[in-house]
Amino acid sequence: MGRAVGVAMVSDFFYPSKGGVEMHVYQLSQCLMKRGFRVIVITHARGPYRGVQWMPNGLKVYYLHYRDVVDNVILPTVFMTLPAVRHILLREHIDIVHSHQATSPLGHECLIHARTLSMYNRYSHDTLGDGGSEPHEYRIVYTDHSLFGFADVAGIHINKVRGRVRVRVISLLLSDVDHAICVSHTNRENLTLRSGIPPRRIAVIPNAVDAHRFSPDPSMRPPPPRVNIVVISRLTYRKGIDLLVDVIPAICEQFPNVHFIIGGDGGKRTILEEMREEHRLIDRVEMLGAVPHSQVRDILRRGHIFLNSSLTEAFCIAIIEAAACGLLVVSTRVGGVPEVLPEDMMRLAEPNAASIVGVLGEAIHRAPNIDAFEHNRQILGMYCWHDIAERTEAVYRRVLGRRPRSFASRVRLYKSLGAYSGTLVVFLLLVNYLLLNVLEWCRPRRK
Repeated sequence: MGRAVGVAMVSDFFYPSKGGVEMHVYQLSQCLMKRGFRVIVITHARGPYRGVQWMPNGLKVYYLHYRDVVDNVILPTVFMTLPAVRHILLREHIDIVHSHQATSPLGHECLIHARTLSMYNRYSHDTLGDGGSEPHEYRIVYTDHSLFGFADVAGIHINKVRGRVRVRVISLLLSDVDHAICVSHTNRENLTLRSGIPPRRIAVIPNAVDAHRFSPDPSMRPPPPRVNIVVISRLTYRKGIDLLVDVIPAICEQFPNVHFIIGGDGGKRTILEEMREEHRLIDRVEMLGAVPHSQVRDILRRGHIFLNSSLTEAFCIAIIEAAACGLLVVSTRVGGVPEVLPEDMMRLAEPNAASIVGVLGEAIHRAPNIDAFEHNRQILGMYCWHDIAERTEAVYRRVLGRRPRSFASRVRLYKSLGAYSGTLVVFLLLVNYLLLNVLEWCRPRRK
């Protein structure tokens, strides 16, 4: 390919929102641009961020004029986003559409539109001819960032719709991806079970952190014997905030020298504030509220121990940032967390209050003897965004070198999903295809 490969990163989760997915998309885009790719980001509008915006190093971001309805995602429409997505993919000469996160309707809809555009390009090439050139096919890559169970309400909502007809939604959306990426091996197993994607088409590429920026500064810690335990998280049920309501009073009673620093906001913030008042711990539990990512490093530097109480986690980039700043990590043994750090940097507890209290007690005795700079050196060798970009590029090269599926093979694939599910997918693509023809007539791509 004579020109640089064009990549469209698509997700509902992006700046100015803060989180692991948002940081992953931004950092990966920046590193891929340094490796010679043309990268754009497609997301939805947020406050003053709408239309086309430019970020550092020329990263172009399309903030589409769709408002979020809940949890920072847009209302699923399937067809309403087609005009804008078609315009962007054609205008930017995109080759790879890379969607992020299972809970992003915009990401999944872009995958559907990319499939439809590929079908249209092949049909127009076969019927009208194009000077002997090959029809342009959009390659589709998907990255899964979260674990979803099979019994909880959120997992059922994401994985399937129950009724007279049982439809596995995630299989319909991801059945035709060229390759998938997961952030941990546990995440890979979870996605295989949920979606039916063959394991050979799922790569494991973790998150990373800029360990040069997240570096220790012991001078910011309080003098002995005080020990600071830092919690920076969304204050929601899935992050195990209900466990903290029992853990914090127990630790404060056992260890008079321990203080907690809690950063983050969410629906569970109220129960933490009530706990603090009930046990008279206002002077020992510091509530910071929402914390901009630019300030996370300075908060981590104040701590000796980082506590992650999540009930489910595919990877958890926060514990890498904490370890890079020289903190001893205490985390619940859930999801892909045990894969992230070695034993000398992290202590694992079962996801219950008694186990967390016991492991925290051991960590409090050990924390003052931790070599913060040795932790940082280890993280530098383990997690690097340039390494993540190199591994992602290998996935891109693989899918670009693969022969595109024919229309007949796609139909056979959809039929294999089941009589009802396959028919639904084919119907959606046909309606999308008809709308695409209308758009082509109203606004031809040559213009």
